[in-house]
Amino acid sequence: MPSVVGLLEQRELTARRRVDELRQEADRIHAELDVAEQEWNEWVIARSRVGEVLAPGADTSTSEDQCQPGGQPLRPESADAAKPKSVVPMWRAGLSWAALSVDYQRILQALADGSRLGQGPLTCQKMAACFGLDPVPGKVEALRSKAKRLVARGWLVESAPGRFTLAKDVAGQGGGS
Repeated sequence: MPSVVGLLEQRELTARRRVDELRQEADRIHAELDVAEQEWNEWVIARSRVGEVLAPGADTSTSEDQCQPGGQPLRPESADAAKPKSVVPMWRAGLSWAALSVDYQRILQALADGSRLGQGPLTCQKMAACFGLDPVPGKVEALRSKAKRLVARGWLVESAPGRFTLAKDVAGQGGGS
C-alpha cells in the first residue's frame, strides 16, 4: 500500500507541472499579444501619417483623435512613453502623461476627449468600445484594473462606482504631451 506522503508528493508534482505548463502558455500568449499590439500601433501610426499627408497644414488634433461611435481612436504615442508593465507613478503637479505607459495614456485621452465633448464620466465598457475592444468581461476587467490603479495614484477620480473622470489637476494639464 502506498504511503500517504508518497501520494501527496505525486499530487503536488502533478499540480506543479500543471502550473508550469500554464505559465509557459501565459508567457506565449503575452508575447503574441505584444507582437499584435505593436502591429496595431504601426497601423495606427500609418493611418495618422496618411491623414497628415492628405490634409497638409491641418491641425493634427482633429476629431480623428477622439473616440467616435463607429471608429477607433488614435492611440497616443510618445517617444518618452513609459514601457508597458512599468509602475504607475503617483500624480504630482508638472508630471506629464508620458510618465505612463501607452495603455494608461489611452485611458486618460479617452476621458479627456469625453470631458471635452461634455460626455461626463465614462464606464469601462464605454472605454472598451471606444478602443475598439469587444466588451467582454476579460477586456472590461483589464480596463477597470488599470482605471482603479490610476485612481489610487491620483490620476483619475471614480465619481460613482465604475464611472471614471480625470482628476481636476490632471485635466488641467491638457495631456502633458
